[in-house]
Amino acid sequence: MAKRTDIELRTEQLVQPIIDENHFELVDVEYVKEGANWYLRVYADKEGGINIDDCVLISRALEAKLDEDDFIQEAYILEVSSPGLGRPLKKDKDFERSIGRDVEIKLYRPIEKQKEWEGTLVSYNNDSITITLEDGANMEITRSDIALIRLALDF
Repeated sequence: MAKRTDIELRTEQLVQPIIDENHFELVDVEYVKEGANWYLRVYADKEGGINIDDCVLISRALEAKLDEDDFIQEAYILEVSSPGLGRPLKKDKDFERSIGRDVEIKLYRPIEKQKEWEGTLVSYNNDSITITLEDGANMEITRSDIALIRLALDF
């Protein structure tokens, strides 16, 4: 079996032309095992949100390319969907788009006895992100310490 990251990278290469041709945005690709099943998930978005017809279009076109290339040895389930409201920030373009917005952060290990933080994303670079906390103080967090960062959901 090819490594998980190799499968994700190859899938990204196959799906990107489909995404570009239809003016979508590729948010993420993941290959994960849940229970007895492997899942190949492609998350796509577009201005105004992606709909079911968009997902079907991507899925059918990608399925044909995956069948042709046939580089995944295990049986898997292909899912194409919207990243949803609680989508994680992973790529620089996600961080760029989120400057000035409130984010929720979950850490691998606590900082000041806390593993969860919330604040306004001020800046980012390859090594860290900076948020402004509710009290106005800025906090820098090393990106490798972040288990999850996403836009804060405000209901």
